[in-house]
Amino acid sequence: MTLILGLDPGLARTGWGLVVAQGNRLSHIGHGVIVTRATDPLATRLRCLHEGLVALLRLHSPHEAAVEEVFVNRNPQSTLKLGQARGVVLLAVAHMPVAEHATRLVKKAVVGTGAAEKAQVIAMVQRLLPGCGAMGEDEADALAVAIAHAHLRSAPAAPPRMEQPA
Repeated sequence: MTLILGLDPGLARTGWGLVVAQGNRLSHIGHGVIVTRATDPLATRLRCLHEGLVALLRLHSPHEAAVEEVFVNRNPQSTLKLGQARGVVLLAVAHMPVAEHATRLVKKAVVGTGAAEKAQVIAMVQRLLPGCGAMGEDEADALAVAIAHAHLRSAPAAPPRMEQPA
């Protein structure tokens, strides 16, 4: 049994989702969002994010963490702030095994296509984790990261690629 914490980093809203993986079976433990106030200074928002994550880690003691990779925005300032929030997230979980997964890979693993819409991700998460209830996009993305990680970590390694003779 492995308790996996999925995280969808953001400065304003960091989604989190917890699942238990037992072989191929997944069970929903919880989900939520850590919110920071846009009117607070950046350092205060990052501290708030860190404190929320530390409290979550103390409460649930997950075995592994899976973090969604950065989605690059058109606005360089937004990308920089997202990177700083992601750094706080990675630091908070650095004491355990941490995997990072690309957004398209997560969507493909959960929905079947890397170009899935947010509503499709929410619907599939609710289908894969019966009883998880209503959730927003951030929580659904975090649970999707945890689900994808559980599937990817248990998948057999791909056979080595053989080169064909010339």
